[in-house]
Amino acid sequence: MNDRIGAPGTGVSRREFLAATGSVGGAALAGCAAPTSQGSGKVGQSATASSVQSSLPKTSPPEVVNVDEQGGQVTLKTQPAVHEAHPLETMGGPVRLPRVWAFQADDRDPSVPGPIIRTTEGEDMEVTLDNTNGKRPHTVHFHGVQKQWKDDGVPTTTGITVDPGEKHTYEIPANVPGTHLYHCHFQTQRHIDMGMYGIFRVDPEGYEEADKEYFMTVKDWDSRLNRMMAGEDASYDPRSRDPDVFTVNGKVAPRTLHPEQGSPIIVEQGDTVRIHYGNGGYMSHPLHIHNHRFERVEKDGGVIPEAARHEMDVTNVAPAERHTIEFTADSQPGIYLMHCHKVSHVMNGNFYPGGMLSGVVYKEAMDTKIFDQLMKYAGYSQ
Repeated sequence: MNDRIGAPGTGVSRREFLAATGSVGGAALAGCAAPTSQGSGKVGQSATASSVQSSLPKTSPPEVVNVDEQGGQVTLKTQPAVHEAHPLETMGGPVRLPRVWAFQADDRDPSVPGPIIRTTEGEDMEVTLDNTNGKRPHTVHFHGVQKQWKDDGVPTTTGITVDPGEKHTYEIPANVPGTHLYHCHFQTQRHIDMGMYGIFRVDPEGYEEADKEYFMTVKDWDSRLNRMMAGEDASYDPRSRDPDVFTVNGKVAPRTLHPEQGSPIIVEQGDTVRIHYGNGGYMSHPLHIHNHRFERVEKDGGVIPEAARHEMDVTNVAPAERHTIEFTADSQPGIYLMHCHKVSHVMNGNFYPGGMLSGVVYKEAMDTKIFDQLMKYAGYSQ
C-alpha cells in the first residue's frame, strides 16, 4: 500500500495524517449523507448503470511509477474498468463512468488517469504496451521527448498498431526534461475520452524536489460516450461533444478531498510546494488557488526563465499543456480551494460545488470540525 496521503507525489505519510486529524476517522463514516441540491444533479450514470452489477474491476487512483527503480522498464497493460468519480450521494453524486479503458502499470491496479511514469534525464526507458487481454487496438504516444520514428505511437504514420492479443515495446529516450503527457493514439478522439492518458515526468539531472510535490491531471468528459460503450441507451457523436463531468486526477468534488482516493494538496506552514498540472481533456481550464500566489516555472517541458516569471493565482491550462507552478505555504493554516474558474466546471450536474475542485489543506487545520465535515462529504473512513 502507498504510504503517502493526498495527490500523487510526496505528501504527508499516513501516520502523519492520522496524527493530525485527531478524531476525524471516528466521525467520518463512509457513505454518510450530506445535503444535495434541489435537483438530484446526478451525472454519468443511468438506472441501468446503477442496477446492473459489473464484473469489471474498479479503477484506483494514479500512482507514481519510478521507472529508474525498475531498471528502466515498465509495462502498460490495457484494462476495461468501471470508474467512480464520486461514489456517494453527497454534493450531487454519485458520479460514475460505467466503462473506461484504463492503463495498468505492471502488477498495480488500473487507474484513470494512467500511472505517472517518472524517470531521470538520460535514463532511457523501455515501455511495453501489453494488449494481450485487450478487445481493441491501442498504441502509446509520448509527448515532449525526441524519439525514433517507429516509436512515435501513431499507427497511421508508423504502421505500428498493437492489436488485441499482442505486445509491443517502445524505446523512449528521456532526453527532454520536464512534465509531459502520454496517451493512446489509436482513434484518439475516442480512446483519450475513454481514459487512456497520463503524465510522463522526466526529472532533469540534479533535480531538487520541493518540500511537497504533487501531480494533478484535469479532464473534461462527455459521459454519453462511456455509457454508450457500456452498452447503455446513450448516443454519442464527438462532433457534438458536451462535457458533463469535470475531474481532478479522475475524481470530482467532494471525492477529490478524500485523502486516499482523491487529490488534496496537503501542506505544512512554510513548505515550498510544487504542482505539475497536465490537461488530459479537450477544453481549457483556468486553474485558480485561493489565498496563495504562485509562479509558473515550467511549461510543456520548457523551463521559464526567472526574468519572465511573475506572481499569479490563475494559470490557464489548454488541452495537452503542462504547467508546473511553485508557491510557499505561507497563509494562515486552513483549507483553501483549488479549482477551475469556469464555474460550470465546478459542478456535479446541477449541484454546486462539485466537479473540478480540490483544495490546499494545511496539516494544522485537519483537526477541525469543518475538515471533519468535508471528510464526511468525501466518504473518508479510518
